[in-house]
Order: sequence, then structure tokens, then C-alpha cells
Amino acid sequence: MVLNIIMPRRVFNLERDVRRTNRIVDKIRADKTYAQNFYAALCNNRYQPQDVFGILSNIIWDCTWSYSALIVSDIREDDSYHHWYCSGTGFTDRDFFGFVEESYVTEEIETDIKDIGWLLLTRRFFD
Repeated sequence: MVLNIIMPRRVFNLERDVRRTNRIVDKIRADKTYAQNFYAALCNNRYQPQDVFGILSNIIWDCTWSYSALIVSDIREDDSYHHWYCSGTGFTDRDFFGFVEESYVTEEIETDIKDIGWLLLTRRFFD
């Protein structure tokens, strides 16, 4: 007798993992600077799951500036992703202290992403 076992395929998706992590969702909703930094960290960066299968299969997750803005605006339940696109320059009532360029990953964001099982593959900016 041959036993056919069908293993479900594991799907790696950083966006899904972020949305399922209450700690990160709460930080994005509560703090505009953290939200902007998170948006910037997603922009055109490549992340890989900290998982043997994910690494051996060379699974990569990345997104555009526009999609990154959509993710943050949706989590914050904002009216428009334009508030986040291009480093949140749509905010007129805010100084931009703490905001960073697209693709820049702050230590806090990198730690939070690493804590949910993802690695930043290439650091584009160095302090």
C-alpha cells in the first residue's frame, strides 16, 4: 500500500505576516513616524524568510513604493495612500523629523521585521 501524503505548500508573504502581528499593526496605527519608517523600509527592498525552505528555494518578498504606501494606509485605515507615498510628504500639519528616505531601514523596523521571521537581504544605506 502506497500512502500519498499531500503536504500543504507553505506560502511566504511579509505583508500577511505584518498584518497578523498586532504589535507591529498597533505601532503603525499609533505613530506616524513609525508608519512612515515602515513604509520606507518596504520600498524596493528585498526580504527573505528566516526559514530553511525559504532560503534554499530563494524566496524573496519585495514591493514598490506605491504598494508599500497602500499597505501602510490600509493598516492605518487612512483615506489615501498618497499620504504615505514619497515619504509622507502629503502631511502639511507635521514637521518631518524622524522621517527617512525610501528604502532606508531603521534599526527598529529591521528588528521588528526580523522578529516576525524575515531578513533584509541588502542594506542600501549605511549610517
